[in-house]
Amino acid sequence: MRVIDSHFHVWRQADLPWLTGPMQPRIFGPYEPIRRDYPMSEYLADIAGLGVEKSVYVQANWAPDAGEAEAAWIEQTALETGWPHATVAYADMTVADVRPALDRLARFPRVRGIRQQFHWHETPLYRFASRPDLPADPTVQKNVARLADYGWSFDLQVFAGQMAHACALVDACPKVTFVLQHAGMLEDLSDAGRAAWRRAMADLARRPNAYVKLSGFGTFVHRVDTQLIRWLWSETIALFGADRCLWGSNFPIEKLWTDYASLFAAHREAAATLSQPERDAVFFNTASRVYRL
Repeated sequence: MRVIDSHFHVWRQADLPWLTGPMQPRIFGPYEPIRRDYPMSEYLADIAGLGVEKSVYVQANWAPDAGEAEAAWIEQTALETGWPHATVAYADMTVADVRPALDRLARFPRVRGIRQQFHWHETPLYRFASRPDLPADPTVQKNVARLADYGWSFDLQVFAGQMAHACALVDACPKVTFVLQHAGMLEDLSDAGRAAWRRAMADLARRPNAYVKLSGFGTFVHRVDTQLIRWLWSETIALFGADRCLWGSNFPIEKLWTDYASLFAAHREAAATLSQPERDAVFFNTASRVYRL
């Protein structure tokens, strides 16, 4: 089976404010083991023998003014190693006009999209954005819509409780492809929490320019939970269809509690009930199409 890892990071610790200086609480829990360099050589060792043919690097929260430097480093890494094959870079969509930043990023041929994390939660530890309704902000919507001029997608990261605002953003940018990170970041595993998540996901699924990334499922449970992974695969694909779903490892974050082979095996098991064309879509074809690989 051919595989594209549509969501991974490599990094140099010195470039990341959250990996230097005092420990900062993070959504995925204690992270001492990854407060270090995670170079491409280690990522390639992690995926060895598993059939991963291509990968998409997703911005790793360098300093807010360092988006161009991050993209430049990834481009140089790709020239040296052949990996990654595409980059989802960072640009601040809250500024008056994002186009100068996008023009600078356009110098790097592997850039395929932008991620700015908009997730906000009542629990401060889960909060990243300054307020929950940023996706509905007119300036944000105007800037995200401009990605269409570059042929770039937007990696959207929100919780279920923000989905109405996210849908407003998707509706305001019909020419932009959106990729929902981590299948909507289900953090409340109660029956009520799952029902609220399902309603939110169904709302987004009605937008044909919205796709979903099956990734990051260990974020809140800090383990490879095969039952949870199977449930999220089943529910998400039932709503969006395999042709609008794509797989990502979220490495090295998930390396805090597992190894790549075990994580991948759990996701392959979750896909076992799908047809071969559906598995091909989720593990390879959708990512290839969305990120133009």
